[in-house]
Amino acid sequence: MQGNIRKMRTNLGEPVQYQLPIGDDLTEMNSLIGKNISLKFLDQINCIHCGKKTKTSFSQGYCYSCFTTLPQTDPSIVHPELDLSYLGISRDMEWAKKNSLTPHYVYLAYSGNLKVGVTRESQVPTRWIDQGASKAIKLAKTPNRHIAGVMEVALKEYFSDKTNWREMLKQDGTTDIDLLEEKRKAENKLHPELKQYLCDEDEIYSINYPVDELPKKITSFGFDKMKEFEGVLKGIKGQYLIFEGGKVINIRKHNGYLIELKVI
Repeated sequence: MQGNIRKMRTNLGEPVQYQLPIGDDLTEMNSLIGKNISLKFLDQINCIHCGKKTKTSFSQGYCYSCFTTLPQTDPSIVHPELDLSYLGISRDMEWAKKNSLTPHYVYLAYSGNLKVGVTRESQVPTRWIDQGASKAIKLAKTPNRHIAGVMEVALKEYFSDKTNWREMLKQDGTTDIDLLEEKRKAENKLHPELKQYLCDEDEIYSINYPVDELPKKITSFGFDKMKEFEGVLKGIKGQYLIFEGGKVINIRKHNGYLIELKVI
């Protein structure tokens, strides 16, 4: 199988089901676990928006021109509190109406560490899966991205907003952290004006991943330094492929890379 790859598509199941887009085809990745596969980079990167060849990928898959002009690569994507579309300010207001001026959730999740995060309503549970979260709970529902970002910033003093990806890959998902208790703590930390957005739903979502063997020691690799890799696939978690010996690769980081995948 050969083509430009994109981040893996996911479906919540027992366990999560993964498909890797390679060109126009979708490869069922769960069925490859336990098999020896090779990944070869064919020295070409294409922008996932305009298709133009690019020597360097920006913001997980874009050429420099798209990176500096598209709304989906705006700084507010990483820092939602900077989103100004509610004031009519955006790189693309039509895009903003569909993606920023829509309901967003502020959530708590456990992915090797407890973190606070923001995602569009339509991205639940995809966002949690992409981060490798094993448990998650909704904290608040806001009418737009900006307010969700303001809440996240307010809670950064008490919760991390980053995923420790190495710990995420090592963890089997068990934790003594009580997400409902942590939600109550978070609620009490918010300014009264923000409490109107708190979510009454207290369901704790549990996510299981297709992993036969958790890595004890992790060595990450990427196609910029290693053109070809071969090994037995031991599992998939977040957007990472986990191979024997603790070798891992972040597929999302390689959006737009032209690769060849073989089952040996």
